[in-house]
Amino acid sequence: MATEKVFPMTLAGKEKLEQELEMLKTVKRKEVVERIKIARSFGDLSENSEYDSAKEEQAFVEGRITTLENMIRNAKIIEESELTTDAVSLGRTVTFVELPDGDEESYTIVGSAEADPFEGKISNDSPIAKSLMGKKVGDEVSVQTPGGEMSVRITSIK
Repeated sequence: MATEKVFPMTLAGKEKLEQELEMLKTVKRKEVVERIKIARSFGDLSENSEYDSAKEEQAFVEGRITTLENMIRNAKIIEESELTTDAVSLGRTVTFVELPDGDEESYTIVGSAEADPFEGKISNDSPIAKSLMGKKVGDEVSVQTPGGEMSVRITSIK
């Protein structure tokens, strides 16, 4: 039997997934069922785009519910007490500057389940995070990105 993927995440990240799951189960599911019911009332289902759209949304919602349940069931909470501030690790915020004279950037390294680059949270599976993991303040690191290679210097770890 294949082993389930473990999803490392913060407690806040798990709570956010639980809230999304609850909303999908209690609100979104009912909305989609109602849309299907209304679309059925339009008659012939073979040419009913409203019905097709509602069924597609239902499939998406049910798929997302299954995904969230799996992530929550296989969550591994990153304990604050387990984290070290002397090296880049999961759950830490790392600040670095692109060399030779780039801007300073900060990212929190989280599990893939709670990654959100727009909120400054990058997945531990991302090229940047993989390159930075285990490195210390002052280290210069070469990072392979889809846009090419870049060099950075770590300025702080929190």
